[in-house]
Amino acid sequence: MIIDCDVHHTRKHVRELLPYLPEPWKTEIAKYGERKMNAGILQQEGGMRWDTQPPDGSPPGSDPAHMREQLLDRYNIAYALLSGSGHHITAIPDPDYATALVSAWNDHTIAHWLPQDRRFKMSLWVAHQDPAAAAREIDRLGGHPDVLAVWFSSTTRIPFGHRWFDPIYEAAQRHNLPIGIHPGQGGAMLAQPAPTAAGMARSYLEWHVGVSQLYMAQTANLILEGVFERFPQLRFFLVEGGIAWLPHLMWRMDAHFKGLRQQAPWLKRLPSEYVADHIRLTTQPMEEPRQARHLLQIFEMLDAERLLMYASDYPHWDFDAPTALPSGLSAHARERILYDNAADFFGLPARLRAPDREGRV
Repeated sequence: MIIDCDVHHTRKHVRELLPYLPEPWKTEIAKYGERKMNAGILQQEGGMRWDTQPPDGSPPGSDPAHMREQLLDRYNIAYALLSGSGHHITAIPDPDYATALVSAWNDHTIAHWLPQDRRFKMSLWVAHQDPAAAAREIDRLGGHPDVLAVWFSSTTRIPFGHRWFDPIYEAAQRHNLPIGIHPGQGGAMLAQPAPTAAGMARSYLEWHVGVSQLYMAQTANLILEGVFERFPQLRFFLVEGGIAWLPHLMWRMDAHFKGLRQQAPWLKRLPSEYVADHIRLTTQPMEEPRQARHLLQIFEMLDAERLLMYASDYPHWDFDAPTALPSGLSAHARERILYDNAADFFGLPARLRAPDREGRV
């Protein structure tokens, strides 16, 4: 049994959103389609697996039956967390439009996806350009039994530790929903003017390689700005950002905090201790060192048996099957990463274990 923490679903056509949109956005999208955020970066090569297009020619990730056959059944997925494909939305400067669009996305997922298979669960999209509106969206749908998380795109001008986002965090904590952060669209740069520490990336390749920088900065900001002291039950999981950067960041935060703790007086523990209690990573895409033993060392350094959760990134080009986990992992670690860690994190049923010789499970 496996829990997949990042499955990108979409619509066959933008017209499917129209019944869930208020005016004037309904008329606008019917006439012009969705607003796009491009910055001269070729992104098509960062597209979908060639074999994920459904037989009827609709977009990859738009057909529940095809996804069921190609992902859920093939890999024994017990739960698939639907994460959408609108990561450009939080780069759009118009907060009213973005809020209306994510609400339509959420309603479409509830109506068109959740009834198709009990294994489908959903992330609740919010537009964090307007934290008050985002909190209302969490209150509107956060009690739905198949909503497992709130979903953020990384496209933002304001780092996530800033108190600007506190209304969202209050609502997420109130509903006991962790927040997933996913990389924003590579070309969606208006709300994220410097997607790398060096500035604007020239290509999708460069942007994709540098995604870990975003997660390092956001993780440090969340912890050092005291988010988890203000919201002690709040949790985050970081999707598609790699994993090898986390040990380095924890060591560096702890060492610097010991000398500069007066600059973060609200922290009551070492920064790395907040990571252990409040932050999880997903597997895809894992680093690929030349020697497999080095990846196992990274797993040990970041305590992967507790902090790592499986994600496939279906149907994208860099999809990882469950077999992508390093072969040298123990059976216990593999089970925790593929199922148990996510079950604990999202409050899903525990994995059914085979009885031992005495009939105990």
